[in-house]
Amino acid sequence: MARAATTADAFNAVAEPRRREILDVLAGGERTVNELVQLLELAQPHVSRHLRVLREVGAVEVRDAGRQRVYRLQPRALKPIHDWVSGYADLWAERFDLLEGVLDDLRNQDDGH
Repeated sequence: MARAATTADAFNAVAEPRRREILDVLAGGERTVNELVQLLELAQPHVSRHLRVLREVGAVEVRDAGRQRVYRLQPRALKPIHDWVSGYADLWAERFDLLEGVLDDLRNQDDGH
């Protein structure tokens, strides 16, 4: 099966680490392109290209504020990712509990010697 275009869904859009960084910054509040460029230390064309992809999947929204464009996170578009990852929460919790048991056993062995 052919891979979906990057803009087809949130999974593909956030597969790129720089886009995840942009989302992380926008989770803290609205930012202009120039602010994102400075914070992420990326060239403006790269930031704009990533923002376009994120806009196309609905993960960010843009509004005009005078001569600037202000971007904000639209978390609703990331819900499919959340829903998918949530399905693994019980598995992770179980594995961490098992790991904690192993670590406790190791600590008890060290205390006994």
